Amino acid sequence: MKKRFSSPETLMAHLGEDRGEDRGAHHGAVIPPLYQNSLFTFRDWDDIDAAFENRTERPIYSRLSNPTTTVAEKKVAALAGEGAACRLFSSGMAAISAAIFHAVSAGDHVVAVKNVYGPTNNFLNTYLSDKLGLTTTFVAGNHLSDFEQAVTNKTRLIILESPSSAIFSLQDIPAIVAFAKSKGILTMIDNTWATPLFQQAWAMGVDLEVHSVSKYLGGHSDIVAGAIISTPERIKDITVKEGEWFGGAIAPFTSWLLTRSLRTLPMRLERHQQNALKVASFLEAHPSVRQVRYPGLKSHPQYDLGQKLMTGYTGLMSFVLNTDDLTLIKRFFNSLDVFQIGVSWGGHESLIYAPAISYLKELPPEQFKDLGISLGDMRISVGLESSQDQIDDLAAALDQVV
Repeated sequence: MKKRFSSPETLMAHLGEDRGEDRGAHHGAVIPPLYQNSLFTFRDWDDIDAAFENRTERPIYSRLSNPTTTVAEKKVAALAGEGAACRLFSSGMAAISAAIFHAVSAGDHVVAVKNVYGPTNNFLNTYLSDKLGLTTTFVAGNHLSDFEQAVTNKTRLIILESPSSAIFSLQDIPAIVAFAKSKGILTMIDNTWATPLFQQAWAMGVDLEVHSVSKYLGGHSDIVAGAIISTPERIKDITVKEGEWFGGAIAPFTSWLLTRSLRTLPMRLERHQQNALKVASFLEAHPSVRQVRYPGLKSHPQYDLGQKLMTGYTGLMSFVLNTDDLTLIKRFFNSLDVFQIGVSWGGHESLIYAPAISYLKELPPEQFKDLGISLGDMRISVGLESSQDQIDDLAAALDQVV
């Protein structure tokens, strides 16, 4: 009898890990095997000919598909909502670039939120502009009118990131999707921060949902991968075009590690949320902190919108130190122990990073200033350690700023 899984906890624990009705598949192993191979062999002419007739269903070569990767893709798709499909890539940027290339052609126009992920900004604003003559209008995105005023008759794609991983601004996803559909424009969202568990962007009507799987979905800081979520038809098209031609295939072992991670995703995110709310509340009350940006705080200017869009909050936030003195800022930054210095986020460990370090190198000074980020901006990824240890670590470092 076919089993029905309703809760995300059970879905992530069992979906896609078919063991056969008699437990005979994989010799009864509780964990599906790792297919660490580049190619698959066939019985005869007719067998391989049939495989090429439906290349996305039958594995031929691991750049296109692999049984280990298929298990992970099924789990990610199940998180996104009924009817969704997923294609995994070798990195988040591999997924983002494939999604954008899928949606646009030379000379097209794109509207994107200005606080979109830095490499995505650069990809649009320099590479695609120079190579394809693509033009991009960057908007704040806090209001639907931002998009209504920015689109032209050449606009083919609207790119969202809600919440953004820089200043944690939100966009009204359903309203923007409805507007885009009325104009025949595709929508894409970087949903890495919330994950499909806390924000079902694809179910809200977004055409292309992208993720850096390296973050919460992976959750252990031991893989680099990306994902596109869309309809089965669109994912099939991406697989045989951008997936095959650009070659950004995820490795089977990375897929195997991702499946391992997804089994514990709901529990991990719950802990991230619990810790982050405690840390954010502590920071908000501290005299050495000017501002805390975290959608889970009631003081967030878009808190009500966040309640409408999301069912939970993850562990990434930013705050602004109450000083512009670089010596004091560095002293705080270098005094932390539990919070390690690192550029990524979403793993089990707590991390801190100063966005100004990279943004000042990647963006022109005027564009950096326009993002609303200062030298005193600190981005922290609240991990799975004791929340009291995290708070004590921050408190001791903040004493250096007084």
